[in-house]
Amino acid sequence: MGIELSSLSPAKGSTHHDFRRGRGHGSGNGKTAGKGHKGQKARSGRTRPGFEGGQMPLYRRIPKKGFTCPNHKEIVAINLGVLNDKFEDGAVVDVNALIESRVIKNPKDGVKILGNGEITKKLTVKVNAFSASAKEKIEAVGGTAEVV
Repeated sequence: MGIELSSLSPAKGSTHHDFRRGRGHGSGNGKTAGKGHKGQKARSGRTRPGFEGGQMPLYRRIPKKGFTCPNHKEIVAINLGVLNDKFEDGAVVDVNALIESRVIKNPKDGVKILGNGEITKKLTVKVNAFSASAKEKIEAVGGTAEVV
């Protein structure tokens, strides 16, 4: 048995041309080899990304504005009223508890409690930051505000 002419095939991945370009008129792809007549796309070499044929490119037409700080922290803000609605009296509120109760999806760089809304429940809140009014309101009802 072994190898016979009828059973030969090229190695997998070795063939990648659909047709042979520039092999005469009879091939259907001779002369200009599918590139048409003259013009930028008929020449060798490509233009750089963003080149618009000599017109001022978009990235240079748009005004440059502002500055992005590489050390910027994205803090998620939560109001006290939300904590009052979502948690029971005496509960411990930390980042994991906030995710489980679907108050936040992604804590990003930190969680801060803001003082908007009223709180009536005694909660132990452990997050990254508090506003002064939020800390005051939590402690006024007998809860504790701990910075983690």
